[in-house]
Amino acid sequence: MNIAQIEENLQNLILNYTQETFIYELLIAYGLPKASITRLQKGNLNLSKVECEISWKKKLFFKPVFNEDLRIAITNCKDQLKQEQRFIIVTDFKTVLAIDTKTTDTLDIEFEALPKHFDFFLPWAGMEKATHQNENPADVKAAGKMVKLFDEIKKDNPDTSPEFIHGLNVFLSRLLFCFFAEDTGIYKLGQFTNAIASHTQTDGNDLNEYLNKLFDVLNTPENKRKDLPQYLSAFPYVNGGLFQHNHPTPTFTRRSRQAIIDAGELDWAAINPDIFGSMFQAVILPEHRGGLGAHYTSVPNIMKVIEPLFLNDLYEEFENGKNEPKKLNKLLDRVSKLKIFDPACGSGNFLIIAYKELRLLEIKILEQLQTLQKAATGFEPYQLELIPKAQLTLAAQYQHSMFSRIELAQFYGIEIDDFAHEIAILSLWLAQHQMNQKFKEVFGVANPTLPLQAGGNIVHGNATRVDWEEVCPKKDGDEIYILGNPPYLGFSFQNKNQKDDMIAVFKGLDNFKFLDYISCWFLKASDYFVNINGQFAFVSTNSICQGNQVDMLWSHILEKDIEISFAYPDFKWDNNAKAKAQVICSIIGLRNKNNKPKYLFKDLIKQNVDNINPYLVNGSNIIIKKRNKNLSGLPNMEYGNMPLDGGYLLLNENEKDKIISDYPNSSKYFKLIVGSKEFINNQVRWCLWLNNNDLESVRIIEPIYQRIENVRIMRENGGIIAKNYQDIPHRFYSVNVALNNQIIIPRVSSERRKYVPIGFLDCNTIISDSAQAIYDPEPYIFSILNSTIHMVWFKATAGRLKTDYRYSSALSYNTFPFPKISGAQKQELEQCVFRILEERENHSEKTLAQLYDPDKMPEGLREGHRLNDLAVERCYRSKPFDSDEERLEYLFKLYEKMIAEEKEKDTLFQEEKKAKKTNL
Repeated sequence: MNIAQIEENLQNLILNYTQETFIYELLIAYGLPKASITRLQKGNLNLSKVECEISWKKKLFFKPVFNEDLRIAITNCKDQLKQEQRFIIVTDFKTVLAIDTKTTDTLDIEFEALPKHFDFFLPWAGMEKATHQNENPADVKAAGKMVKLFDEIKKDNPDTSPEFIHGLNVFLSRLLFCFFAEDTGIYKLGQFTNAIASHTQTDGNDLNEYLNKLFDVLNTPENKRKDLPQYLSAFPYVNGGLFQHNHPTPTFTRRSRQAIIDAGELDWAAINPDIFGSMFQAVILPEHRGGLGAHYTSVPNIMKVIEPLFLNDLYEEFENGKNEPKKLNKLLDRVSKLKIFDPACGSGNFLIIAYKELRLLEIKILEQLQTLQKAATGFEPYQLELIPKAQLTLAAQYQHSMFSRIELAQFYGIEIDDFAHEIAILSLWLAQHQMNQKFKEVFGVANPTLPLQAGGNIVHGNATRVDWEEVCPKKDGDEIYILGNPPYLGFSFQNKNQKDDMIAVFKGLDNFKFLDYISCWFLKASDYFVNINGQFAFVSTNSICQGNQVDMLWSHILEKDIEISFAYPDFKWDNNAKAKAQVICSIIGLRNKNNKPKYLFKDLIKQNVDNINPYLVNGSNIIIKKRNKNLSGLPNMEYGNMPLDGGYLLLNENEKDKIISDYPNSSKYFKLIVGSKEFINNQVRWCLWLNNNDLESVRIIEPIYQRIENVRIMRENGGIIAKNYQDIPHRFYSVNVALNNQIIIPRVSSERRKYVPIGFLDCNTIISDSAQAIYDPEPYIFSILNSTIHMVWFKATAGRLKTDYRYSSALSYNTFPFPKISGAQKQELEQCVFRILEERENHSEKTLAQLYDPDKMPEGLREGHRLNDLAVERCYRSKPFDSDEERLEYLFKLYEKMIAEEKEKDTLFQEEKKAKKTNL
């Protein structure tokens, strides 16, 4: 059972339920076995002896409540239950209250709103609600407080000038630092909030003046402060550039002053700088407030980038040198010189997680050195003065490393948004302090947080226009890692400025117009990495590894002697927000060519491969290019018929029937027209299909003649192509018809389907241009197109429309490598075709959308396709394929071989042609 089905089931349930059967229908809606529900309803699964109550062990406790307060009722149920039921539900069928006893989540909604909250009961369907290590209620609560504060400040300060907005961004980042500082030991506990409450007027009229003074104090060393009151001089010197520049502080009222005090009363020590920064960005973007946190990359996804990029290698070096102090100190030195660069850093998520992980590794190394010292000398670290001189070398190595050598100056970023840029700098400082505190917990000492040092090299600018070497200079011996999650933006979503960015980045190169915006970062990174030690990796849309974009982008990258070092092929974008973005992503790591291993990650399995090609498949770096002629000698696939009619040649059932009713002789002028949508969903649509000889006859059929005239007017006023066809308004712009039968291939198909629903139509049905067709094919062609091995190739080479697959004859069909087969093999494939068509006919009441829903596919049809798959794959080899990955690897090798043979034949042909010409 999938989520879409569950939501649809709940919508149907709310419209058609009875109080007596509601709970059983609710359980069925989540896919629980009907046999179990029957036992629950009539058998011994219900442990409750009270009428109308349902108690199903480990599943639920349900009670309809009509004469009692629902909240009291659910509390009593919770206190009395002993069977560990996962969900407790009470309802009066106007309101639903529920408790998830495992997560302690609660539900309190109107009964009709149940479909909108389908996710609450997903564990019934085997889908646990995701929780990750970085989910933190403190972040959400803090962001909520800042929403209120920001709104109050904006109300008091309507200035929208760029200077004021920048000053406000800086002010908010200073405020965040002060809140964090007073709860984490940088300031005294509550020092900042208490000072505002005690030394400013309640109406807020002097708060901006007070904060200006305070910020100036925070930028002044203690030994240079003169004649300051104690409540100001008690604040430490901060430095680091945070309070360096004078920016106009906003004015305040009673409400905005109180909002600052309220925000300060939260425990800011509990926030996570790695995700809070992104959440706080939503504060100043009201359109994003509905899902605070919806716009940051989750820590698990960030780890998918940094682990194979550099962290795994560092830990491997740590394990290999675990018992050798020299190797451990060498690793410490390496870590202290790394450069980490995010050229689309946002509020710093990737940089912060990378910083934290490197600090954690450093702690592990130092702990190991500590262990080795004790094992070698018998003394604890605090007993260094007792160590004999002969053993001092090891002790000195340990003592030399007792402070962190990882600096924020090793971290670089570019961010186009001014506020995110400020927050990235601030978040790195907060992360540094948190890691200093952790370091101190382990070793009793730590680098001082104050005064702040440089907060990373974070530049405010457009990464497509900025010179990356100016941001992160390259020097001999540098080890540099570029990472991040740049903006994706397909061609149709790019604004003029972004299209201009594309032109600037791809200057001098051809064929880039339809690339995703993220391709700018891949190209600039590959230019930057010439002769550099390191790697780069980005979270990306998978579309740059599909369809036309492969040729447009990867031909430029691979020619620079860059190779893909690791990849996570398609996975659904995931973060910790409730409203998750539905984007199919890939993670792609690249480096200068070398002999180190390459890895593909699939379903959390790490696979060592020979090479990763631009389709993220283990295979040679072949780029599949569009072809007009089929590589394997299969019949032509063409577009269906394009009307170019303004809709006047197309009719629904009622429109067609009305004309025939008024003009009975007109029925011969109509034909069924089928496109992708109509074919898959069994929808009926008609078209006017007229020959030149029919024109005189239809003049007396006024509704038909008027439609033809409307087409003529539309084409007359249309573009160049339309104008060329204004003299034949009764005909479609493009016409392709079969003599006997035809195969229809929908151009777009759901990603969920294992097979694209392909089918046969008779010659009297018109295929529209929303589908593609093979006219008058041999039946075995249907078998090939409906096979898993063809679907695997199609999915690898085709582009996508959102998340759905978009079939391309030039890229997926004409390039499909299929061997020459015998007449007997064709007959075997044809038997498979008839079996599949027969199984479809056995369920003729269902649409193809229903038949090819992977959760509802009839077993007979599923078996028919399984047998067809085996028959098609026997055309390649006798041994069955074990996986789609194996199928793709085989196909890429066969494609490479067939292309080479084709080129060889073409070369021989040209040589023979030249020789004949010479002889003549």
